[in-house]
Amino acid sequence: MTYKFLPRTLMITLASAGLALSVPAAAQVDEDAAKLLFKQNECGKCHHPSQNKKGPSLKKTAKEYKGKANAEAEVLKHLTTPKKVKLDDGSEEDHKIVDSKDQKALSNLAKWILSH
Repeated sequence: MTYKFLPRTLMITLASAGLALSVPAAAQVDEDAAKLLFKQNECGKCHHPSQNKKGPSLKKTAKEYKGKANAEAEVLKHLTTPKKVKLDDGSEEDHKIVDSKDQKALSNLAKWILSH
């Protein structure tokens, strides 16, 4: 009977390994590092992972960019370029830029935001 299940088990194992290997390393997110950068830059004052605060939730932001080829680049631009943002109450405010010159860390933060 064990031999009867071996081919199916082997197929599942190989398929799982194939999927794991097909995810590019660049797509992986260092969640702890992203959360630290988010906290250090006080992003949580205006943004929350799942609830709108003064600014949109990370979930809302991720949904807005879902399926867009340039999503990461657009989020990176928003994180690093000073500009006015319109708040839910209709007022405008200068959006604080992330204080980091580490492109890898910034990219990781953008990917983490988009993962919500």
